[in-house]
Amino acid sequence: MENFVVSARKYRPITFDTVVGQGSITNTLKNAIRNNTLAQAFLFCGPRGVGKTTCARIMAKTINCLNPTETMEACNECESCRAFNNNASFNIYELDAASNNSVEDIRSLVDQVRIPPQIGQYKVYIIDEVHMLSAAAFNAFLKTLEEPPAYAKFILATTEKHKIIPTILSRCQIFDFKRITVDDIAKHLAFVAQSEGVGAEAEALNIIAQKADGALRDALSIFDQMVSFSGKNITYKDVIDNLNVLDYDYYFQIVDHILRGETSDILLILNDIISKGFEPQHFVGGMGNHLRSLMVCKDPVTVQLLEVSEQLRQKYLAQAQACPMPFLIRALEINNKCDIDYRAANNKRLHLEIALLKMCALCSQALNLPTAQSQPVQMPQNRPAQQPVQGGVAASPTAAPAKAPEPVAGPTPTPQRPAQANPNIGGVAAGATTATQTPAPQPVIRPRGTSGSSISINKAMQQAEQKAEEKEESWDTPFTQEQLTASWADFVNRYKNISPNFAAALGKYTPKLIGSTEIHFSVDNLLFERDTEGITALKHHLKNSLHNNLFELKPEVMERPAEIEAYTDKDKFEKMAEERPFLRTLQSELKLEGDL
Repeated sequence: MENFVVSARKYRPITFDTVVGQGSITNTLKNAIRNNTLAQAFLFCGPRGVGKTTCARIMAKTINCLNPTETMEACNECESCRAFNNNASFNIYELDAASNNSVEDIRSLVDQVRIPPQIGQYKVYIIDEVHMLSAAAFNAFLKTLEEPPAYAKFILATTEKHKIIPTILSRCQIFDFKRITVDDIAKHLAFVAQSEGVGAEAEALNIIAQKADGALRDALSIFDQMVSFSGKNITYKDVIDNLNVLDYDYYFQIVDHILRGETSDILLILNDIISKGFEPQHFVGGMGNHLRSLMVCKDPVTVQLLEVSEQLRQKYLAQAQACPMPFLIRALEINNKCDIDYRAANNKRLHLEIALLKMCALCSQALNLPTAQSQPVQMPQNRPAQQPVQGGVAASPTAAPAKAPEPVAGPTPTPQRPAQANPNIGGVAAGATTATQTPAPQPVIRPRGTSGSSISINKAMQQAEQKAEEKEESWDTPFTQEQLTASWADFVNRYKNISPNFAAALGKYTPKLIGSTEIHFSVDNLLFERDTEGITALKHHLKNSLHNNLFELKPEVMERPAEIEAYTDKDKFEKMAEERPFLRTLQSELKLEGDL
């Protein structure tokens, strides 16, 4: 049985030109070899699987090649190249710093450096995971790294550059390897699939590339896994099933339903996702990426940031045209807040459902749905006929315009609103406005970012109360001091359960009627004026009980005599003796002296 070699080893690059996604670094190294300006030490740093050790091996092979090509690549034919390909080169040493991190290991390496190469021009030492060296080993390595023999070259590789001491960094040329892009990984996977005779859909390879998170080695490992799962034909469905990836179509469907305001369909799709075993927070992250992809598709300049296949790119472009930019920004904010608060939520599924419903709620504003003065909105067939539209404007169940009720006299037209939708709010009856022909309040469109229609209702209540006060007739029934005192006490008795402090401040002193309209009353301080609700309730109570709304409240602050505070024990005793004279008798009988 033939031994299987994983794709990450079988298709490992052997020349600079075959290194994937690191063109700037490979070009720099080739130019340094061509111009004979090689440093004595290099530091290759970057995330896993991006080609650090591979580039170190290619560089070691190339600088020892006896017949390099014009493009500064190894010839693979000379004695040095053949020895390297057969893992029999004595000029190239690889050291794993994770298992050789002591001072003794570094001393052994320094002793080897003193021996010149037998074949080739350089002796190259590749130290992988160099950040694992101990502090003592780093210090033992400093002198050799700074002033090595002319034939010695050191190539250090690490994934955690911040753990390397500055004295080592200052002695090396540093090359930062970047994550490999999704497009580059997908193209390399297509090359490997073609070389292995494996059929693979472009969407499937793109999903594998995204799952690899910029690491080509991880992508090749996933590719081998999918070949074992699917055989010689890798499909998109096989990849998402095997890698537990949520299908893109779910996100496209949910955004379509959000734009149409179909909340029931959104909840059903979410239930289907959860029933398939996907973690809701995984869906939140995917939804954020989907909304971000739609946002970058709004501008042709930023479309290049979308790392997907061409077929999927067209789907994003098509859906982005239907999504206003304000809607996408607010939806991203809602999704991001949902992701942040997800772990702290007790009912995680409800937390996610509320976030999706918020997106539906803000969608009507982003799409500029028509108001009551224009045609009513056609409701989808699968939605209830009486479902209201955001902002309190009712939509008719059919496409034909509904007959609007008779408008109420007023300066501005009012939106269409059912008569029973105006309950008694704050003690103001809905029918009272119609009886006095008071104009109905104009609903206020709530600002973006608020939930529900509470702001519109509150402003309507305030406008209605203000206009009712303007239309209210003057009550000038005379009242006496006795009636004022009784009404005042009745209010204090009723209000003490609502605001005990405010009621206590009013009940401490008796009000006085000066003239026929001025009510003077005493308070300890004017802090009670901050309780505007209490003052409003007091005025309303006096008006109804005395049948007079022409009175004026005149608070007066009581002045307290300055009191001398006692500080010493003697001062305290004298203060107490003034109020209780028997203390002096007790002092004399007991013959208490001293500080007293």
